[in-house]
Amino acid sequence: MHRILIADDNDANRELLEAYLVNVDCEIETSIDGQDTLDKVASFNPDLVLLDVMMPRLSGFEVCENLKGNPETSRVMILMVTALNELGDIERAVSAGTDDFLSKPVNQVELLKRVENMLKLKGTEDELERLRQYIQDMEESN
Repeated sequence: MHRILIADDNDANRELLEAYLVNVDCEIETSIDGQDTLDKVASFNPDLVLLDVMMPRLSGFEVCENLKGNPETSRVMILMVTALNELGDIERAVSAGTDDFLSKPVNQVELLKRVENMLKLKGTEDELERLRQYIQDMEESN
């Protein structure tokens, strides 16, 4: 079963995203700020993080850079969900390593399709990594 972490400092936003994802076959965890997000990623090990940009302690940009820069968490998919929609913000999100972004207010159909696609991609990447490891193990045993 997939795991999704919803990272947003606003209670209403977290609740809305959880409600939108109610029919997705996944475990959901939430975090309330940037540092809490990093802590939850370490303990919950999500496949996908829905990451707000404007959060206390660490911004979504900083969280994304941290996760993508760490070999332990670099394969976690990140969907930035933000009210920011200036070109510079999008460029900053991309340079931070986000896999995709979604503007607020969030459209449920768009959110669900992006989540579905990102989870499929994550599953494919995980399978590819398992095959790489299997081949490496086979080569080392010969």
